[in-house]
This record gives sequence, structure tokens and C-alpha cells, in this order.
Amino acid sequence: MRGSVGVIGLGIMGGAIARNLVAAGWHVIGYDTTAEARSKAAVAGVVIAQDIAALLTEAEQILTSLPSPEAVIATAEVIAREAHGRHVVVELSTLAIADKQAFARVLTAAGHVAIDCPISGTGAQAEHRDLVLYASGDPGEIEKLQPLLRDFAREAHDVGVFGNGSRMKFVANLLVAIHNVAAAEAMVLGMMAGLDPQQLVALAGAGAGASRMFALRAPMMAANSYDKPTMKMSVWQKDMAVIGAFAADLGSPTPLLAATAPLYAAAMEQGYADADTAAVCAVLESMIADGTKLRR
Repeated sequence: MRGSVGVIGLGIMGGAIARNLVAAGWHVIGYDTTAEARSKAAVAGVVIAQDIAALLTEAEQILTSLPSPEAVIATAEVIAREAHGRHVVVELSTLAIADKQAFARVLTAAGHVAIDCPISGTGAQAEHRDLVLYASGDPGEIEKLQPLLRDFAREAHDVGVFGNGSRMKFVANLLVAIHNVAAAEAMVLGMMAGLDPQQLVALAGAGAGASRMFALRAPMMAANSYDKPTMKMSVWQKDMAVIGAFAADLGSPTPLLAATAPLYAAAMEQGYADADTAAVCAVLESMIADGTKLRR
């Protein structure tokens, strides 16, 4: 047994992380507000805690993977109120830096350690430990966390002062936003030209214009199947807003990011909120002037 770790938030990302840690030999105690997420994690060997307070009695290292700043701050407040002894809390979500700092203030005031550690990667990548972690905060604590972090990610980097992890994640997510739409645009162009969608995935993906997003999302686009999300469109809208505000505050121009935003918004309007972000391909198809349906 490698040790004990608590995972708060067992959704697409947190659930995959918890399962990989169990497989790596950790005693994983998990908590989620959703019964479906709890059940899926329990099947994989995660011990489900009755609540966060119960989880804290079994693990001093805590990972949080949560959908909103409200959930993150509320969780920090519970930890600050209920935890006995010092805990190290690694916050994996994508949030505005001000929200991460508020999270850290709550925990630090109660004698705990907060680490800002966003994830670069999708839910599908998380299943295969194909994640990159941007850890920021106390360097000594980050070093001690390395065995844990590397059991659910292929790379885990110390990027400096608290908040730098989020800054690095915003840069990475800007590329994801653009490359995802670029993949959809390329797939629609190829299919409209009469090319076989599976050949597009294989051959365009092998060429100079290949990207990780094309490799991950083009197969969904070829199959016109978006109902097993690795990143839900609704959650991505939150991430897009965070990146946009961050860039605007710095005065950094982001014309390509801005060009993608209407397509993600249209996907929400067209009913793809719970679908994978690859569904921007369906949005582009809906824009085909003569209404041609692409054959797959």
C-alpha cells in the first residue's frame, strides 16, 4: 500500500484519477455529491466516505477536482472547520486565480497547506494517466507530493509560486480551444470534399498539422458521436470565460481564442451542453449553406 489519499470530486476527471490511484496501490477515500459518481468509484475500489469530514479522518493528502469556484470554496471551508491536524490540499480544478487564492486563504488560516495544481488533459487522457500537472505553491510540499502526482499523471512540474499553475493552465487551455475548433474545421472540409472520415483521422493526424486535440477529438467527429464526454461543453464554457478574463486583464491579444467562442456558444444553444466539446464539429456542419448532410 502506497499510503492514503482523499479525492473530493469523483466526476470525469476526479473519478479517473481515483481509479488510477487505486490501481497504483493507494488507499483512496473518495467523496462526491452525486450518487452515480460514488457508485462508479466504489466499483473500482475507492472507499466512499459519508461526507468530507469522514474523509478527512483517513487521509492527510487531499485532491480536489470540482466543477465551480463555489464548490471549491465551500470544500475549503469544510476542511478548515472539520479537519484535525495539518492537511495538504491539492486543488486540481481550472478556476480564476482570485478563486484559487481565496481557497488558499481559507486553508492557510486553519493551518493547512494549499497547492494550486491544474491539469492539462482530458477525461480520456486521465483514464490512461496521460496528464500533465502544473503544481505551484510550497516547493518542499510539491516535492513530497511527486510520488502521488506521478501515479495519476505522466508529468508533474513545479512551476513556482502559488497561482503559476493556473497561469500555465490558461496558456495550455487557450491552445486546446483553438486546436479543437481547428480539428473540427479540417474534418468538415475533408468530409465535404468527399474524403473518407476514417482516412481523414488517420492521414491528417499523421501529417504536419497533427495535434493532440485532433488525435483525441477527430475520431468523435468522424463518428458524429459526442455523448461520452471527456470534457463537457458546459464545463468548458466556464474555462473559456476564465481564460478570456485572464488575457483581457493582462491586455494580451487573443484573436484566435475570440474566433472560437461563438462556436462553443452555438453548441450550447444547439443542445450540446452535456456533450463533448468535439461537438463544435456538429455546429460547423449546421452552417453548411445548402444543408448537405455529411455521410459517414
